[in-house]
Amino acid sequence: MGHIIAKDIYRQLGQKVDNTTVRMPWSEPLHELLKSLYSLAEADLIVRMPYRPSSFQRIAKITGINQKQLQPMLEEMCFKGLVCDMWEKDEYLYMISPFVIGFFEFTMMRTGGNLDSKKWAELFQSYMFGDRSFIDANFGDGQQISVMRALPYEETIRDVDHVEILDYEKASALIEQQNLFAVGLCSCRHEKMHLGKQGCDVPLETCTSMGDAAQFLIRNKFAREISRSEMFDILARSKEMGFTLSTDNVKQNAGFICHCCGCCCNLMQGIKYSGYPGMLVSSSFIAKYDLAGCNGCGLCAKACPIDAITMLEKNDVDSVTATAAVPAKNRKYPEINNKLCLGCGVCALKCKTGALQMEKREQKVIHPEDSFERVILQSLERGTLQNLIFDNPNSRSESFMRAVVGGFLKLSPVKKGLMSEALRSRFLGAIRDKN
Repeated sequence: MGHIIAKDIYRQLGQKVDNTTVRMPWSEPLHELLKSLYSLAEADLIVRMPYRPSSFQRIAKITGINQKQLQPMLEEMCFKGLVCDMWEKDEYLYMISPFVIGFFEFTMMRTGGNLDSKKWAELFQSYMFGDRSFIDANFGDGQQISVMRALPYEETIRDVDHVEILDYEKASALIEQQNLFAVGLCSCRHEKMHLGKQGCDVPLETCTSMGDAAQFLIRNKFAREISRSEMFDILARSKEMGFTLSTDNVKQNAGFICHCCGCCCNLMQGIKYSGYPGMLVSSSFIAKYDLAGCNGCGLCAKACPIDAITMLEKNDVDSVTATAAVPAKNRKYPEINNKLCLGCGVCALKCKTGALQMEKREQKVIHPEDSFERVILQSLERGTLQNLIFDNPNSRSESFMRAVVGGFLKLSPVKKGLMSEALRSRFLGAIRDKN
């Protein structure tokens, strides 16, 4: 009987996390992963919890769990990264950790206690890349809103009058805007280390965070506090090593800067594995090269972490450009896949002739204003917005409204309309006014 109850509660847990901002289709690897991370009591609490960030009192009321029992449970689950606690308006609000950014990162950032990190690494890898179901569920319909975006290296942007790089696109500006910083284990590198697949020679402690995010990680012992100068030192090391910088896919109050390599980063590996460019949202810039200045060395192609640059033989150069003057000495030339290019500038860092630089994209990239907008748009794309609007899982009336609104929002013309630039700001404004 206990076995049946346990199996049932983990299936319910799977349904609950699948209805957050990141879809998690059910599979046996997910079942094994959830059993490894959540106790029966913890699984039961998550199933009962509201979807939106909520106060301790509201969670106690909705779940029906005694407050004396609930408090230590929430604290322990924050320490494990299964629940997030956020300080807002003189109280902590608690929310279910989604998969990413959430319990994957926090699990692989843990350092204290009796940890089975190797087993967790194997389970995470099996679930994310054992087949395409997880990636397809989140990006298979051309979704544009992901949790992270690439940052361009500022010095690689072509210096022309009409190009402006805004502060939210500058890693240096993001650091200057904050006063609290932390560094912890890079979850992707830690995972790859246990799998024997880490190809980069860099310490695991490379995941940097700022502001409220740093406060959360420090408070729950996922990271240690560092100075602003140490942040800039890590930034300089990433530039030297040719790592891609990425951050929160928001314009305001970005909480972290990741220092990503093609051999470890799950998002970049996911792009190479699936071909879905939206897994890591590009910057507002794109790599462009001057064929006449290119010496055909191929360093840019080697540097690109997602293999978006291919070196073509000289005989194929006309397929790239019919008008460029081709230097006779060159044998190879780069072809850039504009659909995949992250706009990170890593390739331009390695270009010794300066022929390859970053230019402003012609097509506008969606970077949400803040975390509120990102979560709303991400949930709309993935068909889970109704859960944030009617977030009490134990209410029959709200369950009915979730079904009605969810069905309406899944209609293709409705979703396309709300995601269009013309309606997006009004839609987000209406949602924000009701919260």
